[in-house]
Amino acid sequence: MSKKQITYKDSGVDIQAGEELVNSIKDVVKATHNANVLSNIGGFGGLFTADFSSIKNPVLVSSVDGVGTKLIVAFKMRKYDTVGQDLVNHCVNDIAVCGAQPLFFLDYFSTGKLEHQVGFDVIQGFAKACKENGVALIGGETAEMPDIYKTGEFDLAGTVVGVVDRNKLITGESIQKGDKLIGFKSTGLHTNGYSLARKVLFSEFDVNDQPKELAQTVGEELLKVHKSYLPIISRLKEIKGVNGFSHITGGGIEGNTKRILPEGYSLSINWESWERPAIFNLIKKTGNVPENDMRATFNLGIGLIAVVSENAIPEVKQAANNLGEEIFEMGVVA
Repeated sequence: MSKKQITYKDSGVDIQAGEELVNSIKDVVKATHNANVLSNIGGFGGLFTADFSSIKNPVLVSSVDGVGTKLIVAFKMRKYDTVGQDLVNHCVNDIAVCGAQPLFFLDYFSTGKLEHQVGFDVIQGFAKACKENGVALIGGETAEMPDIYKTGEFDLAGTVVGVVDRNKLITGESIQKGDKLIGFKSTGLHTNGYSLARKVLFSEFDVNDQPKELAQTVGEELLKVHKSYLPIISRLKEIKGVNGFSHITGGGIEGNTKRILPEGYSLSINWESWERPAIFNLIKKTGNVPENDMRATFNLGIGLIAVVSENAIPEVKQAANNLGEEIFEMGVVA
């Protein structure tokens, strides 16, 4: 009796499905490309030609990240077209606060069993945010790994690379005592604090429930897209007296903003100077979450902070108004 043949597909990996996904996203990905992109999708490496002749001393700035357990909310909602946007915007913000202009993005999408529409929606989200940020999506990896992920689950990671002239790097070193903290609104939780949020909210609510405190369902609220602050930062960094930026991610307002303070400085935050979005109040109330945990875990409605000298505040307010952004004077450097 001949021994039964076991193919790669029998083991759970469908090469043809992967090829079909790559073919289906070619136009979506190509729409993010510009004259700097030399490679088409499917090559071994993404090729990007960079002309830095206008930059005296170019510094490449990069960031890599994931979406965390926000993905579990996407699984529950069976909505997959926003988490790719979250990832691109998060990475772009992380280099924009350093003064960098993002150039290109690379994605990693891994799953147990490749479902074409799910993969297409995720990558379409990457491409949408890349176009909005003027970033080329020049490469990625789609991995099918049975036995690592449960059916219907996947994970994401992404890397962005940008450039800034060394003398325009924003490091926070020019921050002075008395500088004001100017806060810009978040769209919600962005991509941080979901382990706590899920533990609290899903102990009492389903993703399709709409508590009276919210204007939409719990799932819709939790899947709000992480905002890109690139347009705001690009405008504000040209203003003399804007001395630093803080992207509010894991660690909260204080934890992230401390990272850019020169040694010997501290923060004095007025926690009552802005109104927290309802989702944060719902989490706090439902889980009886201590205030210290709320502050250390969530952005609490502030996704970006600009550290600004007092004489620059009028110009910052005017710039924010021109961009349709509401701002909050929320503290001072001490």
